[in-house]
Amino acid sequence: MAALMALSAWMLWRHPKEAAAEPLVVYCAVGLKLPVEALAVEFEKQYGVGIQLQYGGSGTLLNNLQLARVGDLFVAADSSYMRLACQKNVVDEVLPLVELKPALAVKKGNPKHIRGLSDLARTDVRVVLGNPDAASIGKYSRDILTRAGLWEKVEELVRRQGVFKPTVSDLANDIRLGAVDAGIIWDAMLRQYPDLEMVGTTLPTPTPIQVEVGVLRFCRQPTLALRFARYLNSRAGNAVFKKHGYQPVEGDAWDWKPQITFYSGSVNRNAVEDTLKKFAAREGVEMNTIYNGCGILTAQMRTLRKDRDGAGFPDAYLACDRYYLDTVKDWFQEDVNISTADIVMAVPKGNPRQLQTLRDLARPGVRVSVGQPEQCTIGALTRILLEKSGLYDQVMSNVVMQTSSSSMLVPGVATKSVDAAIVYKTDTLKATQTIEVLTIDSPYAKAVQPFSLAKSSEHKYLGRRLFMALARSRADYEKAGFQFCVTNGTAEAGE
Repeated sequence: MAALMALSAWMLWRHPKEAAAEPLVVYCAVGLKLPVEALAVEFEKQYGVGIQLQYGGSGTLLNNLQLARVGDLFVAADSSYMRLACQKNVVDEVLPLVELKPALAVKKGNPKHIRGLSDLARTDVRVVLGNPDAASIGKYSRDILTRAGLWEKVEELVRRQGVFKPTVSDLANDIRLGAVDAGIIWDAMLRQYPDLEMVGTTLPTPTPIQVEVGVLRFCRQPTLALRFARYLNSRAGNAVFKKHGYQPVEGDAWDWKPQITFYSGSVNRNAVEDTLKKFAAREGVEMNTIYNGCGILTAQMRTLRKDRDGAGFPDAYLACDRYYLDTVKDWFQEDVNISTADIVMAVPKGNPRQLQTLRDLARPGVRVSVGQPEQCTIGALTRILLEKSGLYDQVMSNVVMQTSSSSMLVPGVATKSVDAAIVYKTDTLKATQTIEVLTIDSPYAKAVQPFSLAKSSEHKYLGRRLFMALARSRADYEKAGFQFCVTNGTAEAGE
């Protein structure tokens, strides 16, 4: 009985029912109705979370949600509307779902013998188009016809024959019913309307058209909203979108509460710890964060790849410097520099040995502490720094202590166990009462901290959102003594 109760408790933790929560309100582009509705029904069935769907053209929905400022998620038919929503500060996290392509559609059998876009300008052809100001398909139709030099003539015909339609479903229905002879719709709609056929191949666009789901900034249930967004983006969601004729963007593995393994060099801990806690709480995930010297972390990675076929390998890695990321770069991707940290000399308060430069560390009797180069980045960078300065052998002859982590160097200086240590400046900030910091005049006295995703991760989009969370934490990094390198999620020039 005890074992059964324990199993029941575990199942409830992994897949809790949320029946008491309010329904999630989702503004959804009508062209995505069938797959999103199917996934919403399954999500409610599995997890007890109600989904209230409101359909319309992407532009219309964006206007509505801005005015109402009520709701949880926005599914836009193309990324330009999501970018606009982000610029207007109404959307936070964004996840990709599927790719769409415009297609010239006619009724089965093509009774008017339409062969291409130029036939839309024929006076005997009745044409329907989406409203460029309300529907994504309308905007792209205008762009396509403009590039073909046909927009003004086709627009005049459409206005004379009727009106522009607010949604892509209206276009497909008009063609199916024979109210018009042709129109431009999404290629995926052809699977849903067997009475229609495509003329030629899909129509080219300057950039791929990607359907995305975004969490609204005024969402009252962000964790639930993110879970449903992850469900739409997941491989479970991929299968449903594909069933309905859409080309899904390969998503993450689905889990109600996924576990993310994050390796971080010890130097980063003070800057990232609060962000990781907030990220885990908002996303509803379990963060398995391992801090250590990067030499130790990368050695663990090699062991995992060799002995356990990659099981337990980190989803993401925040290195103390590019030096150690480069040693495992074949297993990672999308690396971005987040910050830099100065390398300095730490000496006891009052600087009793009157040390000033690296060369002073080679004086007889000076006791020096450094990082162990095979175990931590500060050790590897210290070796490079001393070699480039032509002082490696002289200084190393005075080394009385080597540590496996940068954080272990400062205490030895504070207790006067050593006369000096080569450390990250970030590690000295909490010991200003007992130590002094001396700058090192060298281009090699700097570490660069890159964030990278593992190629093997089952949660790449979750990992990218983790990066974005870190990219918004400039204040935490600067408080911890780092120089920040990220602006709007992109590495600053020169970093």
